[in-house]
Amino acid sequence: MATADVTIIGLGRSDPSASRYIAAIQRRLAQQDRVKYLLHAMGTSLEGETADILALVGELHAVPFELGLPRVYTVLKLDERRDKAQTLEDKVASVQRALGADPG
Repeated sequence: MATADVTIIGLGRSDPSASRYIAAIQRRLAQQDRVKYLLHAMGTSLEGETADILALVGELHAVPFELGLPRVYTVLKLDERRDKAQTLEDKVASVQRALGADPG
């Protein structure tokens, strides 16, 4: 199981707002069931098999092109553990436990 964070930025927009393109990417995510996803303020968290995440990011990278933009910049951070399964929720809970145990 792997977790990832992806940010896809369509360049060459006449309007500085990216929400139209982000919404289109979120709609594409909703059409698939291979990878769990969660939108956040600066991108989208992904959870699934590494191959599925990588294939999906390739599909998502194409969305702004399909909407007519001339350039797309994608940032992908991928974390894969093979010693134990770890979900997005597990990772957050681990930090929250550390915060509760840390007096500083």
